Amino acid sequence: MAETQVICTLDEIGDPGSRGFSLRRGDQVTQAFVVQRDGEVYAYHNRCPHTGAPLDWVEHRFLDLEQAYIQCATHDARFEIDSGVCITGPCPGASLQPIAIEVVGGQVRIAR
Repeated sequence: MAETQVICTLDEIGDPGSRGFSLRRGDQVTQAFVVQRDGEVYAYHNRCPHTGAPLDWVEHRFLDLEQAYIQCATHDARFEIDSGVCITGPCPGASLQPIAIEVVGGQVRIAR
């Protein structure tokens, strides 16, 4: 059985906060990120649905200044943290691609 990929600990994210990571599936490596808000943790692929560009403007920073929404650094689109749905910008109604995760013993892991 394959070992579960640990992304980070809850302490490394902050609340609210975000953290980027590399997602490994077989030989494929893609960029992704986790966001924590109000004790809940969500993970998404690091690709804007508008252009496919990475969302972060600085390493591990995926939230707007108020830390209320995920923000695309390229086109200023804003996405709801809990659903990944774009609410403003060039792609309203489009969604970030979620990644199934689990929190076990304070560690954020890719769900099996």
